[in-house]
Amino acid sequence: MPEKYLRGALENGTPGVGAPAPDFELPALIAGVRESLRLSAYRGHKSVVLAFYPFNWQELSAAQLLCYQAQRPRVLASNAEIVAITVDSIMNTVAWERVIGPFEFPLCNDFWPHGEVSERYGVLRKSGEAAGASERAVVVVDRSGRVVFRKRYSHGQVASVEEVLAVLDKI
Repeated sequence: MPEKYLRGALENGTPGVGAPAPDFELPALIAGVRESLRLSAYRGHKSVVLAFYPFNWQELSAAQLLCYQAQRPRVLASNAEIVAITVDSIMNTVAWERVIGPFEFPLCNDFWPHGEVSERYGVLRKSGEAAGASERAVVVVDRSGRVVFRKRYSHGQVASVEEVLAVLDKI
Protein backbone atom coordinates (compact mmCIF):
# COMPACT_ATOMS: atom_id res chain seq x y z
CA MET A 1 0.00 0.00 0.00
CA PRO A 2 1.47 3.39 -0.93
CA GLU A 3 2.71 5.32 2.11
CA LYS A 4 0.79 8.41 0.96
CA TYR A 5 -2.53 6.49 1.06
CA LEU A 6 -1.76 4.90 4.42
CA ARG A 7 -0.72 8.24 5.93
CA GLY A 8 -3.93 9.85 4.63
CA ALA A 9 -5.98 7.03 6.08
CA LEU A 10 -4.41 7.49 9.49
CA GLU A 11 -4.69 11.29 9.43
CA ASN A 12 -8.40 11.34 8.63
CA GLY A 13 -9.29 8.59 11.11
CA THR A 14 -9.93 5.95 8.45
CA PRO A 15 -8.72 2.55 9.60
CA GLY A 16 -5.52 1.60 7.79
CA VAL A 17 -4.02 -1.87 7.54
CA GLY A 18 -3.31 -3.15 11.05
CA ALA A 19 -5.88 -0.88 12.71
CA PRO A 20 -9.02 -2.13 14.45
CA ALA A 21 -12.01 -2.17 12.11
CA PRO A 22 -14.78 0.15 13.31
CA ASP A 23 -17.76 -1.85 14.49
CA PHE A 24 -21.16 -1.15 12.96
CA GLU A 25 -24.71 -2.40 12.94
CA LEU A 26 -26.70 -2.12 9.71
CA PRO A 27 -29.97 -3.43 8.32
CA ALA A 28 -29.20 -6.33 6.01
CA LEU A 29 -30.85 -8.66 3.60
CA ILE A 30 -29.54 -12.17 4.29
CA ALA A 31 -30.79 -14.89 1.93
CA GLY A 32 -33.90 -12.79 1.29
CA VAL A 33 -34.66 -12.11 4.96
CA ARG A 34 -34.33 -8.66 6.57
CA GLU A 35 -32.12 -8.78 9.65
CA SER A 36 -29.67 -6.62 11.55
CA LEU A 37 -25.97 -7.30 11.05
CA ARG A 38 -23.23 -6.33 13.50
CA LEU A 39 -19.61 -6.63 12.33
CA SER A 40 -18.38 -7.58 15.81
CA ALA A 41 -20.56 -10.74 15.70
CA TYR A 42 -17.89 -12.25 13.41
CA ARG A 43 -14.99 -11.40 15.74
CA GLY A 44 -13.16 -14.51 16.91
CA HIS A 45 -15.04 -16.69 14.40
CA LYS A 46 -14.57 -15.54 10.81
CA SER A 47 -12.72 -13.04 8.69
CA VAL A 48 -14.99 -10.62 6.84
CA VAL A 49 -14.73 -9.20 3.33
CA LEU A 50 -16.47 -5.81 3.40
CA ALA A 51 -17.43 -5.15 -0.23
CA PHE A 52 -18.54 -1.54 -0.61
CA TYR A 53 -20.34 -0.71 -3.86
CA PRO A 54 -21.96 2.56 -5.01
CA PHE A 55 -25.51 1.62 -5.93
CA ASN A 56 -27.86 -1.25 -6.70
CA TRP A 57 -29.13 -1.45 -10.29
CA GLN A 58 -25.67 -0.80 -11.79
CA GLU A 59 -24.18 -3.32 -14.21
CA LEU A 60 -20.83 -3.32 -12.41
CA SER A 61 -22.46 -3.79 -9.01
CA ALA A 62 -24.44 -6.74 -10.36
CA ALA A 63 -21.31 -8.25 -11.94
CA GLN A 64 -19.36 -7.85 -8.70
CA LEU A 65 -21.99 -9.42 -6.46
CA LEU A 66 -22.79 -12.24 -8.89
CA CYS A 67 -19.08 -13.07 -8.97
CA TYR A 68 -18.93 -13.04 -5.16
CA GLN A 69 -21.93 -15.37 -5.02
CA ALA A 70 -20.27 -17.77 -7.48
CA GLN A 71 -17.03 -17.75 -5.45
CA ARG A 72 -18.68 -17.83 -2.02
CA PRO A 73 -17.79 -21.51 -1.42
CA ARG A 74 -14.10 -20.59 -1.77
CA VAL A 75 -14.56 -17.64 0.62
CA LEU A 76 -16.32 -19.87 3.15
CA ALA A 77 -13.52 -22.46 2.80
CA SER A 78 -11.14 -19.68 3.95
CA ASN A 79 -13.26 -19.27 7.10
CA ALA A 80 -14.55 -15.91 5.91
CA GLU A 81 -17.81 -14.26 4.87
CA ILE A 82 -18.63 -11.57 2.34
CA VAL A 83 -20.64 -8.58 3.58
CA ALA A 84 -21.73 -6.23 0.78
CA ILE A 85 -22.51 -2.61 1.71
CA THR A 86 -24.32 0.08 -0.30
CA VAL A 87 -25.85 3.45 0.57
CA ASP A 88 -29.13 2.44 -1.10
CA SER A 89 -32.18 1.73 1.06
CA ILE A 90 -33.14 -1.74 2.27
CA MET A 91 -36.33 -1.65 0.16
CA ASN A 92 -34.30 -0.81 -2.96
CA THR A 93 -31.99 -3.73 -2.15
CA VAL A 94 -34.92 -6.10 -1.62
CA ALA A 95 -36.29 -5.25 -5.09
CA TRP A 96 -32.85 -5.52 -6.73
CA GLU A 97 -32.01 -8.82 -5.05
CA ARG A 98 -35.30 -10.30 -6.29
CA VAL A 99 -34.28 -9.44 -9.85
CA ILE A 100 -30.64 -10.59 -9.86
CA GLY A 101 -30.34 -12.83 -6.77
CA PRO A 102 -30.67 -14.67 -4.61
CA PHE A 103 -27.51 -13.93 -2.66
CA GLU A 104 -26.50 -16.05 0.30
CA PHE A 105 -24.23 -13.42 1.84
CA PRO A 106 -25.48 -10.28 3.63
CA LEU A 107 -26.39 -7.18 1.63
CA CYS A 108 -26.14 -4.27 4.10
CA ASN A 109 -27.70 -0.86 3.76
CA ASP A 110 -25.77 2.20 4.88
CA PHE A 111 -28.76 4.41 4.16
CA TRP A 112 -29.47 6.07 7.51
CA PRO A 113 -27.69 7.98 8.80
CA HIS A 114 -26.72 8.26 5.17
CA GLY A 115 -23.29 6.78 4.44
CA GLU A 116 -22.14 6.76 8.06
CA VAL A 117 -20.33 3.40 7.83
CA SER A 118 -18.90 4.21 4.39
CA GLU A 119 -17.57 7.47 5.81
CA ARG A 120 -16.01 5.75 8.83
CA TYR A 121 -14.19 3.43 6.43
CA GLY A 122 -13.07 6.34 4.24
CA VAL A 123 -14.97 5.29 1.11
CA LEU A 124 -17.88 7.78 0.99
CA ARG A 125 -17.73 10.10 -2.04
CA LYS A 126 -17.97 13.65 -0.71
CA SER A 127 -18.06 15.49 -4.05
CA GLY A 128 -18.13 15.05 -7.80
CA GLU A 129 -19.97 12.36 -9.70
CA ALA A 130 -22.14 10.20 -7.45
CA ALA A 131 -21.44 12.28 -4.32
CA GLY A 132 -23.07 10.55 -1.37
CA ALA A 133 -22.38 7.06 -2.71
CA SER A 134 -19.62 4.81 -1.52
CA GLU A 135 -16.60 4.06 -3.65
CA ARG A 136 -16.24 0.56 -5.00
CA ALA A 137 -13.84 -0.75 -2.35
CA VAL A 138 -12.89 -3.86 -0.42
CA VAL A 139 -11.76 -4.02 3.21
CA VAL A 140 -10.77 -7.39 4.67
CA VAL A 141 -11.08 -7.73 8.44
CA ASP A 142 -9.43 -10.71 10.12
CA ARG A 143 -10.95 -12.77 12.94
CA SER A 144 -9.32 -10.55 15.56
CA GLY A 145 -11.15 -7.52 14.13
CA ARG A 146 -8.15 -5.86 12.45
CA VAL A 147 -8.00 -4.51 8.90
CA VAL A 148 -5.58 -6.67 6.89
CA PHE A 149 -6.35 -5.33 3.40
CA ARG A 150 -8.06 -2.34 1.86
CA LYS A 151 -8.31 -1.18 -1.71
CA ARG A 152 -10.41 1.25 -3.74
CA TYR A 153 -11.24 0.43 -7.31
CA SER A 154 -11.67 2.85 -10.20
CA HIS A 155 -15.14 3.89 -11.32
CA GLY A 156 -15.36 1.26 -14.09
CA GLN A 157 -13.44 -1.55 -12.40
CA VAL A 158 -14.94 -4.57 -10.66
CA ALA A 159 -13.25 -5.57 -7.41
CA SER A 160 -11.20 -8.71 -8.03
CA VAL A 161 -12.40 -11.80 -6.17
CA GLU A 162 -9.09 -13.54 -6.89
CA GLU A 163 -7.24 -10.71 -5.12
CA VAL A 164 -9.53 -11.10 -2.10
CA LEU A 165 -9.05 -14.89 -2.07
CA ALA A 166 -5.26 -14.42 -2.13
CA VAL A 167 -5.53 -12.16 0.92
CA LEU A 168 -7.75 -14.67 2.72
CA ASP A 169 -5.25 -17.45 2.00
CA LYS A 170 -2.55 -15.45 3.86
CA ILE A 171 -4.49 -14.88 7.08
